[in-house]
Amino acid sequence: MHGSKYNSIKSLPPISVSSLFLPTVIALSLSLMGCSDKPDANKAAETSTESTTSISSDSPTSQTADTRELAEIQELRVNNGTEPESIDPHKTSGFAEANIIRQQLVGLVTTDANGKTIPAMAESWDNVDNKEWMFKLRDAKWSNGDPVTAEDFVYGMRRLVNPDTAAPYASYLGDARVLNAEKIVNGEMPVESLGVEAIDDKTLKITLTESVPYFVDMLFHTSTFPVHKATVEKFGDKWTQPENIVVNGPYKISSWRVNDEIVLTRNPTYFDNANTKINTVKILPISDAKAALARYKAGDIDVAAVPGDLLESMQKEMPGEIIKTGNLCTSYYIYNNEKPPFNDVKVRRAVAIALDRDILTKKVSQRGETPAYQFTPTAMANQKPFVPDWSKLSKDERNAKVKALLAEAGYSDSKPLEFELLYTTNDDNKKLAVATSSLLQNALGSVKVNMVNKEWKTFLATTKSGDFDMARYVWCGDYNEPSTFLNILKTGNSNNIGKYSSPDFDAIMSQTLKAGVTADQRAELYYQAEAILDRDMPQLNMDHSVSVSAYKPYLINWPVNDPLKNWQAKDIAIAKH
Repeated sequence: MHGSKYNSIKSLPPISVSSLFLPTVIALSLSLMGCSDKPDANKAAETSTESTTSISSDSPTSQTADTRELAEIQELRVNNGTEPESIDPHKTSGFAEANIIRQQLVGLVTTDANGKTIPAMAESWDNVDNKEWMFKLRDAKWSNGDPVTAEDFVYGMRRLVNPDTAAPYASYLGDARVLNAEKIVNGEMPVESLGVEAIDDKTLKITLTESVPYFVDMLFHTSTFPVHKATVEKFGDKWTQPENIVVNGPYKISSWRVNDEIVLTRNPTYFDNANTKINTVKILPISDAKAALARYKAGDIDVAAVPGDLLESMQKEMPGEIIKTGNLCTSYYIYNNEKPPFNDVKVRRAVAIALDRDILTKKVSQRGETPAYQFTPTAMANQKPFVPDWSKLSKDERNAKVKALLAEAGYSDSKPLEFELLYTTNDDNKKLAVATSSLLQNALGSVKVNMVNKEWKTFLATTKSGDFDMARYVWCGDYNEPSTFLNILKTGNSNNIGKYSSPDFDAIMSQTLKAGVTADQRAELYYQAEAILDRDMPQLNMDHSVSVSAYKPYLINWPVNDPLKNWQAKDIAIAKH
């Protein structure tokens, strides 16, 4: 209540498909991360620690009901773009993996069709100064009948930060300023000291060291989801196999044929099962976008990404089924900052300045991407866009600048720059790699780019081990706030694949959540952080992405308005057709 020491979020009733927005077209994004978005609530939370930030079932939205009759067979078929690395929420970092985990496990919060944060396992929550958070859990069960308790969340979050887990997202709770998270990850404190506590079976307390107004939005990420302790401890790495897994979400994996199909079926113990319509979810790992689109045309799948060179023809062929939407993703090349040639900032800057992003976006990808001169997407909330001076130079001026940088780094016609460019198995990725190599050779002259292709799992293992020179990545935000991008470049962050380390950058990022820092001041700090990244160039930002997909008209309530593209089968239905 107003005037109390808590900022309160009220409970929502169970979500019904008929109450949500039912679009007739779609965008599907296959990237590296998942996300949540609630910028308006963030702003309200920052206004006053005593004001009430609330969500209620009658909050105004742009959603309208779809009253079409439902099909007899409620089966959703989605191409996920690749074979998942794992479906353990503490062993993965990719968007393709999160797409599957999100159907089986449910965290404290979820998102609606517009990407707004709403209650899930937590039916309500309160906070004191955005630092002490208290979550009240609803009555819910695991698929084996056990009750979902606050202790399940304690176990899951401790498992996330436990160094023995080696979680790709181990740094996430530290970035969220959860008490002692960073020290536990570094092996300096026991996992029991984590600031996550079960007050009783239905009350979870999370203590932060700083005021984080967007903290609740961070809790939609799959790494914060609970796992069933007894199952994990009994089966170890095999706990996610269909015959072993125990879930608290709307679906449960029933079969997994590697490189063919993953099938999820309804979990009758899910707390909102009565309002779930889809009975079966089939997830395919088709990496070839054109092959997936052919399957879409044949009626084998319901959603498919549209390659840029086919966009115009598809819009003419299926004008009511193609949509292009913005998203909060950045496509970029990671440099290995620890080994030659990219341990030299002159080389990193030369290659980054040399790449003609306009040609890549307009002539190669052709999907409407915009050239990226900063890591954070310019559509992200709460930021002041950074535009480097070199981006305004003419082509000749740029080329002169990069050749001078290479000469200073010791490279010449007699000693040409040479490196490997690593990318994943995908026709679009190959096309971009070939174009990048050609553009760099034209701009730099004496350079040899050796292109290396690896399938998804091998690509991840290779980059994580540091056995690469330059690798193509796509990063999508986990929530709508610049820290979801910039945090991963902090020294020691578990997602800092290129091993960039800058005391200047770390110091700026540490100031963003200090007491008294306003949203505008934080935006200025993020601007300064981007300027440091431009100076040090730990990676080559290529473009800010868009989603272009084909969407079957009979799909009800695909979340086309979610800027972070987090689809959830529980909210979707199939209309009669």
